[in-house]
Amino acid sequence: MSHAVARLRAERLARSVKPFVARGSRAPRCPGCRVIPEYCLCAWRPRVAAQSAMCLLMHDTEPLKPTNTGWLIADVIGDTTAFAWERKTLDAQLQALLDDPKWQPYIVFPGEFVAPERVVSEVAPGPGKRPLFILLDATWPEARKMFRKSPYLERFPVLNLQPEQISRYKLRRSKRDDHFCTAEVAAMCLELAADQHAAQALDAYLDVFSNHYLSAKHKLLLDEEDAVHRRLQTFL
Repeated sequence: MSHAVARLRAERLARSVKPFVARGSRAPRCPGCRVIPEYCLCAWRPRVAAQSAMCLLMHDTEPLKPTNTGWLIADVIGDTTAFAWERKTLDAQLQALLDDPKWQPYIVFPGEFVAPERVVSEVAPGPGKRPLFILLDATWPEARKMFRKSPYLERFPVLNLQPEQISRYKLRRSKRDDHFCTAEVAAMCLELAADQHAAQALDAYLDVFSNHYLSAKHKLLLDEEDAVHRRLQTFL
């Protein structure tokens, strides 16, 4: 695996002074999907075309967590970049990406925390531009800090999502049903940008990932003929 999140994970591991062990498990994991090998997800990885691109700004340990869903975005969407968030410095490659005139960056963040003049609810990148969604991949408290302390993002519009559904993500706990995992947010962005096929593929892949991960956690038999697998099969 050599997509942006995998490379960022490898870089982060190289800087670690001690091994990172996922909470509650010391079992070996498939390097391609981060799931226990008996429940490997690699054969179910879709790859679809999309007009949109994703830029993940990842908090320190996010690339190391097997439950991180930014990895799923990079699996599915070819134009996905990933950068470690730094408060005091700006990665030169990130700067070049944000300055590239072919992209229209949108920071995805709740509009209630932003000055109204920056907030948009539609994706309209303009002639010759493609949407670039900047996702703060972190816990909610971390994401708020990242948003406040990233002045280089202040020139871009803030995309305020208004989902009607509640989160389906069950691999980490949240006190609120309207807090979505990063892959769910990316799928909503793709939908707004008229990348419906990619949005549906990512949603289906997230459901199968969750199925495999939880089955491994609880040592359950996998049913690869169930509804979530059949839905993803249409994108393979």
